[in-house]
Amino acid sequence: MKIDQIKRIACILIFTFLSISCKENKSKNSSIGSEKSIQPNIVLIMADDLGYGELSCYGSKKINTPNIDALAAGGMKLTDFHSNGPVCSPTRAALITGKYQQRTGVEGVITAKSHREVGLSLEEITIAEALVKQGYHTGMFGKWHMGYAEEYNPIHQGFNEFVGFVSGNVDYHSHVDQEGYLDWWKGNKVDDEKGYTTDLITNYGAEFIKRNNSEKTGKPFFLYLSQEAPHYPIQGRHDKPVRKVGSGKFIRKVPKDSVQTIYSEMIETMDEGIGQVIQTLKDEGLYENTIIVFCSDNGAAGSRGDNGVLRAAKASVYEGGHRVPGIISYPNKIKAGTVNGTTIMSMDFLPTFVDLAGGKTDIENLDGISFKNMLVNEESLPERDLFWSFKGRTAMRSGKWKLVTFIKDEQEVAQLFDLEADLSEKNDLSDSAPERVKDMQDKIEKWKNDVWDGVVPVAN
Repeated sequence: MKIDQIKRIACILIFTFLSISCKENKSKNSSIGSEKSIQPNIVLIMADDLGYGELSCYGSKKINTPNIDALAAGGMKLTDFHSNGPVCSPTRAALITGKYQQRTGVEGVITAKSHREVGLSLEEITIAEALVKQGYHTGMFGKWHMGYAEEYNPIHQGFNEFVGFVSGNVDYHSHVDQEGYLDWWKGNKVDDEKGYTTDLITNYGAEFIKRNNSEKTGKPFFLYLSQEAPHYPIQGRHDKPVRKVGSGKFIRKVPKDSVQTIYSEMIETMDEGIGQVIQTLKDEGLYENTIIVFCSDNGAAGSRGDNGVLRAAKASVYEGGHRVPGIISYPNKIKAGTVNGTTIMSMDFLPTFVDLAGGKTDIENLDGISFKNMLVNEESLPERDLFWSFKGRTAMRSGKWKLVTFIKDEQEVAQLFDLEADLSEKNDLSDSAPERVKDMQDKIEKWKNDVWDGVVPVAN
């Protein structure tokens, strides 16, 4: 073989090697770019006062919720999901901060009558702020209930966009709160518009998705849809207002024989809106890369709601007050049709979402834990004790055991339940297990001292 031929062959080999190397590097760089591009969008939908037994997929025979059912069928249904509190504001404080609400001073309801000048401290790092740090565009539409004054508006708490109401509930049509104030905001300004709140929240959510399509903007979004349904006032889409500006008193009453029909309609209208949001994600080509979470802020009101087999209702630390529906969809990551009995809390969303976004949380006194690996790898969560407290009543979970304590006739009463055998909390086992009761009482006291240490109450 001549020297020129050898040189020519050598050049070809070198060129071939360099070409392959460049392709490999290009492939690696492309892979890195695709990893960044698949940072998931997150949609959190929270119902208001929806009970454990009020969805078809949780056993309801009276209410038809096909879109929420489909979400559960395509993802994971949680059977042991809990709101942090048995009423509105506490759960929202925990969800927003990832902490027990007591650490934020919001153990009770921030009411329209007595708490118009207070709110969630601006020093708290919120779920929206944590996700903005991860590169997310954030929007919230619906119920805030974390402060009435403008200084506590969601716009100042990490949300790039906000339309909705800041009180505990408004008239679904006139948008007047319990004290007679017009309560419909666009950003940090009161700016009313016509529409049924459930539909307005849905429509704003769908438009947000279209405007912030991450495939076009290159930026993921976090969308928090905080629905009012099925909280009172009991009003359907085509009903008349029951409040007017200047008075929180009802200007008309709903006939008692119509309440349950309208109540069911309110939930079904919300379900219809959820279907619209899901369809928008699909139409925009975003569904496959979007985590959708649906839950309730506490149990159903006892006078009209359905908490299934659970004891008691909203405002109680028995299961009916805080065990609520919890559904999570993440196509191709969460196995469709999964039913999971892990105990999850509202405060776990913040660290989980940040984890799913590829980030880490460094928030001081964070109580929630990430359940990302449970979702995508079916891993078990570490064992932990969990607590609820409201109006002098406290509950603690330790595995299958639950202790409920309260004061009666100036004496502390302690009730112990085995939730695996007695989900309805009918059989008090405290007399047969005094050592377990004492141990759990001691843990409750230690927890109270910890979460209230140095805290100035906002509402309790």
